[in-house]
Amino acid sequence: MEARAINRYIPTSPRKMRLVIDLIRGKSVDEALHILHFSPKHASKVAERVLRSAVSNLQNKDDAGRVEPGDLVVKEAFVNDGMVQKRISAAPMGRAYRIRKRSNHVTIVVAQKERRAAARKAAAPGAKPAAKERVPAAEAKAAAKKPKAAAKSTKSPA
Repeated sequence: MEARAINRYIPTSPRKMRLVIDLIRGKSVDEALHILHFSPKHASKVAERVLRSAVSNLQNKDDAGRVEPGDLVVKEAFVNDGMVQKRISAAPMGRAYRIRKRSNHVTIVVAQKERRAAARKAAAPGAKPAAKERVPAAEAKAAAKKPKAAAKSTKSPA
């Protein structure tokens, strides 16, 4: 199970926000929250709020509501460009410089760790049986050699 949270029109440049989001991608939610909470960057406070929102969305989505943040992982986290406000600043000799005030949109997707999700599916009534276990390569080669040797000895040269 997974849930997402999106925060739009954040008044920070996307480049600065990506520096923070890259720190948490693929980490467990507990670890990501610690990283964001103690990061000195301004964008980390916004990212922490979005991450907490995604966790809350997952808890609301789950019927039992027993999802622990330790069992969750940041599956996806990305930053898209938002709108750019164009302003004008006075410059010397009657000129004007353009100021571009950028914004961004942050999306964070959290999901349960694979081992927990697989265990829940297996424990559910009516669940499909697990796939066959793979035979180690050494055993497979030994089994493949035995029938060939038997086949050679049974053939007659006639």
